[in-house]
Amino acid sequence: MHEVARLAGVSHTTVSRYLQDKNALKPQTRIKVEYAVKALDYRPNLVARSMRTRRSNRLAIVLATGPHFPGRQLAAASETAHQAGYQLEIVSVEGGPKARAARIEDLARSGQVDGILAISSIDLKTKSLGIPLVQSESYDERLHVLGKLAGAAEIAEIIEYLCSLGHRRFLHVAGDQSFTSGRNRKRVYLETIERLGLESVGVYDGDWSGQSGVDAITALPEDCGVTAVVAACDLAALGVMRGARARGWSVPRDLSVFGWDDDEYGRFALPSLSTVAVDRESQGRDAIHRLLAEIHCTPAPEPSTRTVNRLIHRESTAPPPLSADVTGADGRSEAQ
Repeated sequence: MHEVARLAGVSHTTVSRYLQDKNALKPQTRIKVEYAVKALDYRPNLVARSMRTRRSNRLAIVLATGPHFPGRQLAAASETAHQAGYQLEIVSVEGGPKARAARIEDLARSGQVDGILAISSIDLKTKSLGIPLVQSESYDERLHVLGKLAGAAEIAEIIEYLCSLGHRRFLHVAGDQSFTSGRNRKRVYLETIERLGLESVGVYDGDWSGQSGVDAITALPEDCGVTAVVAACDLAALGVMRGARARGWSVPRDLSVFGWDDDEYGRFALPSLSTVAVDRESQGRDAIHRLLAEIHCTPAPEPSTRTVNRLIHRESTAPPPLSADVTGADGRSEAQ
């Protein structure tokens, strides 16, 4: 570490800070230390560090077992832990909050981890485990997203944007209503349509699948007049595009389509899919930074002010067809 510090022209404490959280350094300093680390092929000796500090240099994430594994969030958490010199163990526990609490107590007593992050709810009676515990209840018992990740304010932004292009008649392909995110997106859709004085030809209660998008669009009557579809996820949106093509409707000439998630396949669809990018990675990074602060007894990082969701406009959205007879917000018919 001292050799890295000499080459970078910084103190060894700065190198230590870099290894704990490189984003805590100024960009110019971080670049100097990164260069020195790579030039010297420096790797922290975790065994020696453990003997010196009486720490295992291991962290654990405890979560529920479910069909919707939060891979992107956990990948970012793992990368953040590794950058700080820690190994990360992901523990998926069957059962409810009490089962997860019991597993957390076992891990704390084992001495094998220096801190634990719980991202599903726990029922923990013990107030002190002897090691730091950070709770970030981002997921429910079936690993459905909660909190910021289940927010739906961007549905209003989507509709406002499409309205600015001239669209007045909408369809929503909703997500599974057992998900908080699915319910929120449907609620915001209906509220925004009413607030702007627009028309909804209906809400199709889907299940996040591509087939639900196909079924929603093929079930519409020929004279429905819909010109814009807001889907609760990218896969359903691609199903809408497929169903529209089967009906002889062109996207976006006849029908604009907006999805949610910014899954990679949507970028390569023809046309490419307008969507909402969800920064799940920031949730994982922020949670690990909070846990590291607890371990090192340093001030907790300021809560992130980054927007979790942001709109991405691509080829699947455009003004409605010129021949569309749509109703304006004032209730009058307008020939576009």
